[in-house]
Amino acid sequence: MKKLVTLFMIMALTGLTAKAALAGDTLADAKKKGVLVVGCKDSLPPFGYIDEKSRQIVGYDIDFVNAIAKKMGVKVELKPVTSASRMPQLQEGHIDIIAATMTKNAERAKVIDFSSTYFFTGQKFITKKGSVKTLKDLEGKKIGTAKGSTSEQNVKKSIPSATVLSFDDYPQAFLALQQGKVAAVTTDEAILAGILAKAPNKALFEIPALQISDEPYGLGMRKGDTNFVNFVNKTIIEMEKTGEAAKIFDKWFGPSTQFHLDRTFKITADK
Repeated sequence: MKKLVTLFMIMALTGLTAKAALAGDTLADAKKKGVLVVGCKDSLPPFGYIDEKSRQIVGYDIDFVNAIAKKMGVKVELKPVTSASRMPQLQEGHIDIIAATMTKNAERAKVIDFSSTYFFTGQKFITKKGSVKTLKDLEGKKIGTAKGSTSEQNVKKSIPSATVLSFDDYPQAFLALQQGKVAAVTTDEAILAGILAKAPNKALFEIPALQISDEPYGLGMRKGDTNFVNFVNKTIIEMEKTGEAAKIFDKWFGPSTQFHLDRTFKITADK
């Protein structure tokens, strides 16, 4: 019996040690390897998508994390993730940081650490033009979104009578809207705008002025990875002060948009 108890204690301690090691020191480890492994989206313009000419993943999130990696003196390795897979991929050590349109909230912050806000938007809808004026128009309807997203939970709370259909990604949800399988697609406005901009039949759709939540984006890191979190936050602040963050923003969104106004008044407040 004593041997069994001792064995159990050793196993328990080994498990705790493994978990502690998983948090580790990503800053030191990445510098030693010379590579920062980034979980990103690869089908979500303008944040992360495959460029048709270069066949490389490009976008706002990519430029932002490239700037952080440059400050570290390392290269970037991009690994595509979905909304549902990004946190498990981080926790299991397959990626070092999440740069994938990830909203900061209290529930997620219990499991991972977040950087300061680097993008701010709000959750809205894409609908067929003229079909939705108020949230009542979506009551009892089917609404598409992505699995594992905050959008999934927000729309269930805002329109309880709606049937929420969750897809692997937002382009799939938008395809369902085009096919008439859902009455709307919901997620952050900046993502919706990116999807609509690429749609060949975009004139048939619109984003009504119906916002159901605020969505501050943060870069996700392992819980307790203090040195790395501090470094990333310090770099974000420096990027704001030097204008590098604004330059990246204007490259993908332009200086004269509502997103620019949101950024001006809300991003800096989180620093």
